[in-house]
Amino acid sequence: MTTALISHPDCYEHVTPDGHPECVDRLRAVDAVLCSEEFMHLLRAPAPLAEDAHLLRCHPQSHLDRLAAAIPQAGDRALDSDTFVSPLSLRAARRAAGANVLAVDMVMAGEANNAFCATRPPGHHAETTRAMGFCLFNNAAVGALHAIERHGLHRVAIMDFDVHHGNGTQEIFERDGRVFYASTHEWPLYPGTGAAHERGAGNILNVPLEGMSGPDAFREAFTGQVLPALRRFRPELMYISAGFDAHARDPLSTIQLSERDFVWATHALCDVADEFAGGRVVSTLEGGYDLEALARSTAAHLRVLMERAG
Repeated sequence: MTTALISHPDCYEHVTPDGHPECVDRLRAVDAVLCSEEFMHLLRAPAPLAEDAHLLRCHPQSHLDRLAAAIPQAGDRALDSDTFVSPLSLRAARRAAGANVLAVDMVMAGEANNAFCATRPPGHHAETTRAMGFCLFNNAAVGALHAIERHGLHRVAIMDFDVHHGNGTQEIFERDGRVFYASTHEWPLYPGTGAAHERGAGNILNVPLEGMSGPDAFREAFTGQVLPALRRFRPELMYISAGFDAHARDPLSTIQLSERDFVWATHALCDVADEFAGGRVVSTLEGGYDLEALARSTAAHLRVLMERAG
C-alpha cells in the first residue's frame, strides 16, 4: 500500500491580488518540497474536474450559477473582502473538489491506503450557498458526501485542525448525522463561529483555543475531547482538513504550534482510522500562509501518512 498525492497545475491558475495570503506561491512551496527525493514513491495522480453532480451534493445549482456569473474576463473580482476570483478560478476550484472525489475513490478501492490533496483554493469556509474565507467549494464536504453516496459509507468523520473554524463544513453537516465534524481553532478569530456550545445534531465538536495557548492546549484538546468523540463515532473513513496556519510562523494566528504537533495529531488520527476505518484516511489542504512553515508542515504530515501506509 502507499500514499496517493493528488494535485493539478490548474490550481496555479486561481490568481488572487498582490499581497493576498491565499496565493499561488502557497502551492508552489508545497509542490517544491514534495518533489524532493524522499517523496518520490508517492502515488501521484492528476486531480479531475469535479462534475456538477459531485458539487450539487452540498451546493445548490444557484451557488454554481452565481460563481460562474462572477468570473471576470480579466483581472480579478472580489466576492467579499477576503475572497477573489480570476478568469480560471472555477477550473482550479473544480480541480480542488475533484481531487477529493478521486482521493476517496482511490482509498475506497484499495489503490492507496491514504491520500493527500495538494490543491487550492481551500474549502472549509464555503457554506452551502456562500463562497467566503478564500473558499469557493467545500472540498472536504464534497469528498465526504461522495464517500457516503457513491461508496455507501454510513459514518465519515472530518477533523479540522486549521486555526480558523470551518464554518462551512459545520453548516453543511450540522443536521447530517452521517458525518461527525470536529474542529480545534483559535478563538476569537475569523470567521467568528465555532463556539463550544455549537453542537449541531450532536455530531459537531468545537474546541476553541485561546491565542498563545500553545502545543499543550492543542494536544489536550485532542486527547481530552476530540479523540474520545471520534472513537465513539467509529468512523468508516477519517477525513482531515489539514490547515497548517496554527504554526508559530503563520501571520494569521497566534496558537504557536510546530511541525511536531502536526505530526503528533496526524498519528493520533491515523490511530483512529486504524481502529475503525481499515486505516482509510483522506487529507486535504486548507490554510497555511507562511510559505516555509506551510512547506515544512505539509512534508511532516505526508511523512506520517507514508509511514502509516506501510
